[in-house]
Amino acid sequence: MSDRDAPGFEPPPYPYDRLDAFQKIAAQFDGGVVDLSIGTPCDPPPQAVIDALSNSNSERGYPASIGSEALRRSIARWMGRRFAIDVPVSRIAACIGTKEFVATTPQYMKLRRPNRDTVIYPSVAYPTYEMGAILAGLRALPVPMNAEGHMDFASIAQSDIDRALMVWVNSPSNPTGGLDDLKYAADWGRRNNVPVFSDECYTEFTWSTSSQSILQHGLDGVIAVHSLSKRSNLAGVRVGFYAGDAEIVEYLKEVRKHAGFMVPGPAQAAGVAALDDDAHVTVQRDRYRSRLENMANVLGRWSGIDIGMPDGGFYLWFDAEDAWAFTEKLAREGGALVSPGDFYGTGGSRHVRVAVVQPDAKLKLVAERLGL
Repeated sequence: MSDRDAPGFEPPPYPYDRLDAFQKIAAQFDGGVVDLSIGTPCDPPPQAVIDALSNSNSERGYPASIGSEALRRSIARWMGRRFAIDVPVSRIAACIGTKEFVATTPQYMKLRRPNRDTVIYPSVAYPTYEMGAILAGLRALPVPMNAEGHMDFASIAQSDIDRALMVWVNSPSNPTGGLDDLKYAADWGRRNNVPVFSDECYTEFTWSTSSQSILQHGLDGVIAVHSLSKRSNLAGVRVGFYAGDAEIVEYLKEVRKHAGFMVPGPAQAAGVAALDDDAHVTVQRDRYRSRLENMANVLGRWSGIDIGMPDGGFYLWFDAEDAWAFTEKLAREGGALVSPGDFYGTGGSRHVRVAVVQPDAKLKLVAERLGL
């Protein structure tokens, strides 16, 4: 076979497609499957957001790729309230949710620093950090977590630091619910001239302390990435943003403008309405805290596993020894679908992730099926 005929890239199976057999098992129950595998919000967004989507009068024109002035000012106000920081509007830009940003940013950063070829990320993590590196033709370097649940930056070899293009941190973590040391991450990045991208989309659901952002430790050399999908139940609208280092924001907004990345105008208007309202987030926090406590109790009693509350996020994460056996048993006995931990890296292979993103009535149904 000549080089011209050599096989190219074949996408791996999408992780959640591997659950199809268990979904069929769980669907046999009256009331159907209770899907706790994917973090898709089930609760309604605020009425003001729905009204903004309907009445923005922005459907005809192309929206600003960077985000409207109104949206970016709303983001700045929200960061001021939530984190007590002052981020200039010039250092803020919109993205179409955050998954596309995570998946595409490595290729754009590679164009900026072509002599770097490595993306560093947590060893137990959202799969798109690794996939973004792969899609850009880069090395994906998972870093283990230390005893405190923080990325073990001390374990990274100097040879890998010299090749590092960017670092991803995720706090609160999907899937573990852990909180990383964002100050340490920011300081490490600046010392080593490696930009640190901090995925903070679950920050509103921080339980063990106040919400945190890497931007609280300075804007230079770091980018915070946020989404309204979880905070405001707007996963179907696709509104996110990134903010921080002036040069990186300026570079990415120009590249993304050329690529045609634009949050639709009505979605930007909805983002303003959502970010200017904190009351609905308080309601949602109470919902998720209650659901986490309830399902930790139900699944703990049924399985005999000690299941604790996360420090943040809306996932339960626990050691089930044989995660796939646990997943199958819960599908057969409770009609519920959860995620085996190897979806999030080999370091999570014994664990199970449970997303408490179903209405209380559905969660009660699982408990009843399990005889609890």
